[in-house]
Amino acid sequence: MAYCAQGWSKALGIRYDDGMRLTGFRGFTRSMGFFAVMASIAFPATVSAQHQTHAPAPMKPLVSRDAMKPHVGPLPAIPSDGYPAPRPMPVVQAAYEFAARHPEVLHYVPCFCGCERGGHSGNHDCFVRSRDANGKVTWDSHGYGCAICIDVAYSAMQMFNSGASTSQIRAAIDQKYAARFPTSTPTPKPPPVKR
Repeated sequence: MAYCAQGWSKALGIRYDDGMRLTGFRGFTRSMGFFAVMASIAFPATVSAQHQTHAPAPMKPLVSRDAMKPHVGPLPAIPSDGYPAPRPMPVVQAAYEFAARHPEVLHYVPCFCGCERGGHSGNHDCFVRSRDANGKVTWDSHGYGCAICIDVAYSAMQMFNSGASTSQIRAAIDQKYAARFPTSTPTPKPPPVKR
């Protein structure tokens, strides 16, 4: 350590006394200048490295949204991020199951938690990361920890189970959440009902 300090001090013209202390104001200001220069070189590199770490990009659906089939059969385990869910577990499980079994509904229901910044285009994406051609789902863990996502999906499920159409569900969700939350996912409107 002493060699290193003495080597840098010689290069910068800093003098030390026998106790390895800087001598005089000039030595102090030079050493501070050295540390300022070194910090200005190292700090931008650190900041740059920090900004290069991004969350993994969301997986693209394996089938088009219009051709999504519902999941049939047993569902995979709900993803837990090691912390308690913001809603009771039966509510969380019901939201995940509804997303898996009813893409024709949640594909047209927006989310209001800000997840559009993560690539989500509707409440369905908060729970289902991808779906194969047969409807088998791969979960997205985002919905597990987000009260808004769970509440939107659970409300949509309750309306669906009481006989509401997708258009009615969309209108009710928009009315309930849009005024309270400034952003939402870029979710398409449901197609007109064929009669």
